[in-house]
Amino acid sequence: MSSGKQQQKKKQARKKGQGRFQDESDAKWENPTPKGQLKSFEDEMEAGYNPTKVEAAWDAYWEEQGFFKADSSEASKDKEKFVIVIPPPNVTGTLHIGHALTCAIEDALVRWHRMCGKETLWVPGSDHAGIATQVVVEKKLMKEQQKTRHDLGREAFLKEVWKWKEQNGNIIFSQLRRLGASVDWSRAVFTMDETRCTAVTEAFVRMAQKGLIYRADRIVNWSCSLRTAISSIEVDHIDVDKPTMLSVPGYDKPVEFGVLHSFAYKFVDQDKFGADAEIVVSTTRIETMLGDVAVAVHPDDERYTKYHGAKLKHPFFDDRELVIVTDGTLVDMAFGTGAVKITPGHDPNDFECGQRHKLPIINILDESGMMNENAGPYKGMGRFDVRTKIIDDIKALGLYRGKEPNKMTLGQCSRSKDIVEPIVRPQWWVATKGMAARAVDAVRKGDLKIIPESHHHTWYNFLEDPQEWCISRQLWWGHRIPAYYVTLSSDDDTKSTEEDPERWVVGRTEEEALDAAVKKFNVDRSAISLRQDPDVLDTWFSSGLFPFSVMGWPEDTADMRSFYPGHVLETGWDILFFWVARMVMMGLELTDQLPFKTVFLHSMVRDKDKKKMSKSLGNVIDPIDVMDGVTLQELHDKLHRGNLAEKEIKRATAGQKKMFPDGIAQCGADALRFGLLAYCGQGRDINLDVQRVVGYRQFCNKLWNATKFGLINFDDDFKAPDIKTDMCVANGGSSTLADKWILSRLHKCVVAMDKAFNDFQLGDATTQIYDFWLKEFCKEYLEAIKPIMRSKDDAAARLKAQQVLFTCFTYGLRLLHPIMPFVTEELYHRLPGSAERIKANGHDSIMVSAYPRPADTAVWENAEAEEHMELVREVVGAARSARDAFGMANKERPAITIVSSDAATTKKLEQLTNEIASLSNSGSVGILEDEAKVPAGCTRTPISSVCTLFMDVSNVNLVPEVTKLRRRLADLEASVAKLTAASQSAGYAKAPERVRAANKAKLENDTAEVASIQESISKYEELMSESDKAQVELSLVQMRVTRLQKDIKLQNKTLAKSEAKLAKGGDTMKEKAKTKLVASIDKYTQSIKRDTAELEKLEAQVAELKSKIGSAGAGGAPASTSS
Repeated sequence: MSSGKQQQKKKQARKKGQGRFQDESDAKWENPTPKGQLKSFEDEMEAGYNPTKVEAAWDAYWEEQGFFKADSSEASKDKEKFVIVIPPPNVTGTLHIGHALTCAIEDALVRWHRMCGKETLWVPGSDHAGIATQVVVEKKLMKEQQKTRHDLGREAFLKEVWKWKEQNGNIIFSQLRRLGASVDWSRAVFTMDETRCTAVTEAFVRMAQKGLIYRADRIVNWSCSLRTAISSIEVDHIDVDKPTMLSVPGYDKPVEFGVLHSFAYKFVDQDKFGADAEIVVSTTRIETMLGDVAVAVHPDDERYTKYHGAKLKHPFFDDRELVIVTDGTLVDMAFGTGAVKITPGHDPNDFECGQRHKLPIINILDESGMMNENAGPYKGMGRFDVRTKIIDDIKALGLYRGKEPNKMTLGQCSRSKDIVEPIVRPQWWVATKGMAARAVDAVRKGDLKIIPESHHHTWYNFLEDPQEWCISRQLWWGHRIPAYYVTLSSDDDTKSTEEDPERWVVGRTEEEALDAAVKKFNVDRSAISLRQDPDVLDTWFSSGLFPFSVMGWPEDTADMRSFYPGHVLETGWDILFFWVARMVMMGLELTDQLPFKTVFLHSMVRDKDKKKMSKSLGNVIDPIDVMDGVTLQELHDKLHRGNLAEKEIKRATAGQKKMFPDGIAQCGADALRFGLLAYCGQGRDINLDVQRVVGYRQFCNKLWNATKFGLINFDDDFKAPDIKTDMCVANGGSSTLADKWILSRLHKCVVAMDKAFNDFQLGDATTQIYDFWLKEFCKEYLEAIKPIMRSKDDAAARLKAQQVLFTCFTYGLRLLHPIMPFVTEELYHRLPGSAERIKANGHDSIMVSAYPRPADTAVWENAEAEEHMELVREVVGAARSARDAFGMANKERPAITIVSSDAATTKKLEQLTNEIASLSNSGSVGILEDEAKVPAGCTRTPISSVCTLFMDVSNVNLVPEVTKLRRRLADLEASVAKLTAASQSAGYAKAPERVRAANKAKLENDTAEVASIQESISKYEELMSESDKAQVELSLVQMRVTRLQKDIKLQNKTLAKSEAKLAKGGDTMKEKAKTKLVASIDKYTQSIKRDTAELEKLEAQVAELKSKIGSAGAGGAPASTSS
């Protein structure tokens, strides 16, 4: 294959995303740098930026140098610090796009503070993720050994979990390294390591001893599949708008949801109220009527006044009567019948109603969702099987009153996909009221900042009326609760088997718990038996201790003294209550200090169509895929390796084809980080478009090529300037406008970056540094200094340009480093003087160099240079627009003339002709005050109210451009005519609103484009000769001739077929068919005649135009353009 064809093939692959910007050799490339050592920079820079090679080796080098490690010794006692903890990802997890965003934000902040000279600590950790981990290991056991955890027993099962954790638990840490996370790996923690276990036990015991943790029967979210209480964040909410059949784990047939069943309760005292008297109630969960204990009505509802306090019969329990209570809090008398069935054991609102009226609580479900003994004849049946059976039984009793559609929201366990059941069970609870009040005060007083402040409302809404926090889980994997149930030797056999909340004691050890029991019950130790609670603590309990448990609390450690409290807590807004608020409450309670001073909440990541990312939708973005690149087929293969059902795989595959039709191109970690940070600040959600990240990979390539340009133009003996003492850089005294301007813009960028990082506006930071590098440094400054760099005549000017160039590189890379750590470190080491700095300091790492400060660069600010350069950029912008309009190639260097009607502007322009010529790629630049003196053959482009640019286009062939515009104009005029006619037709007002709105918008757009094209054609025709104008007409007429010839040929073909058909079967055809065929033949014959006549006219017109063009070329005035 020729090299040209190879290049073409690569180009096509890259366009489709399959090439991923990589050469084929990338797959075979191995990192030659020994782990922990510095790369070699002896080889020349590669032709283009390659993230695989650039990002290799740096993480290990940084860690080996100790750059990540914080010093808690006395030596750093007085040094300003910055402390942050990573939101611990689940040990079961792999990197998702939310983790990548968190990492990008936190690492940018950490690197910035480190470069600002602070002692910086970023603590990594992983969460044991109680439910998630237990589910994963249970599935593994069943798949590999066909055993449940109960088959193994608790101790053996936990060994299996630890074994799995050691094998798989650090995957996400390796992925965080890929992203460049500069965490202190020597301080990495696990929420179930020995130190964290000690902290959890201590926290529980202290809080229980103060009465902040207590045992009580309260309603919880219960997962019947997992057989445990779950937190609200583990409940997904499904909106059901109409009667819908849904699959439920454990049931062979789908279950109907989205319906409201109505049935009647009869009165006990039928003598008083009559045999036909009844109260009708409605419910979406009719099986829960087995736990009904009352019916509530509104106290002001006159329909039920006479029934207040009356008793109702339960149809399935002879010994159970329901009381009618009045409750203005629960009952809306305008909804339904105005009567509400009360099931305190299985509904949160009913539970509260039961507490107000001291109603009994009846639990009808066991831990697996099967009916228990309280369900009477339905004992042992599944709850949704009972739903069907009970409707039949109520119908048989004549008490069923029908069903109707009902919009509802279903709670679904995010882990098991089972329908969540509200159930009253004995659990451990945290009394949050007092702690929550302190957390509210901290924000109101300004001691704790929440950014953005719009989340204050959420904070107050959660904590001003806090719910009690259920902290026990019926699992085996997790922190086992340090509480013990006491049995006394004096207990007799008749003692109730139900749990007595007063029989619980707590202790850091069983020995300590025994001491507590002796003291509490005033009996001898030998009279006491202890049984530890088998339950474990909610994962959020240990996570709530994270900011100080990672420092070694409850011990008085060096880290506690040096690094607690921290400074910033950064996380997603969705866990503001579940994690952030609990850390604040527990920090205040257990350490009497806020665990951090600022909470910075980032947005949630959705896809570019604003949809929540979901595996079943196929729109999930794996950060590793963005960094490494992935084909569409590889994305499909991942779906099949997952645990989606076949139906979901089909849906996800379609979603992937839509979202990533060409796969995902390789972007690298730097581009991914930059892209994610660029979205920060756009609002509550990030609507991520991967193609935007691909654009930032191209930005890395720009940095690469700019550095290559700089290195080529540094002389061999060039010495890096000492910016503090070298006057040509330090005071902005460079001789050229471009030098002064770029240093002033660099200072403005330093100011903007300093403000952005201080204000947590990382999206602004990406905009500022992107604009400096791409729009100012690469696009303007490098172009402006090219003539100086090419010239060997003025050595002083060349040296000054080199010094400014070096200054822009070293400052610009340091400004960018917190956002793009890998490429900046790579390029920084390639700058002149790196070897000398390594020799002097032992390293030359950008990550521990000083971040540019506004005070250090203020001397470069130059308002006059910026004003002059802004004028240059306006002129250059107009020149580039004119070049683009005429399709000029880069090698073309037309002459331009600027006409200025303002004397002061004219004077400035006369001083700026060199910069204008260089940046606009012009052959010459003239400045005039009189437009009449402008040479012929120039196009006119306004610059401002006092300036106009004229560009010589006498050598530009305008025929193809005007021909293209005339064709487009004809199409648009036809569209406008059609839409106008449609809008004026009878009955148009009856068309759907969306159709009329779309037509109106298209008509307005097409009309505007018609006017714009007409203006362009008019402008071009002013510069065209009559011969060129005739050439345009000839091209358009020839296109019509070609189109008409094709039409005639097609019609003749159809006519011949019809005539042959008539000749062959005319005698046997039915009269109606024959008449229709004859009419068709006549229609085509007449159409061919018309088109042939039109064709003859057009051919004559072609001949006339050719003659006209020939005469103009042979005879007289020269044409204004040429091919």
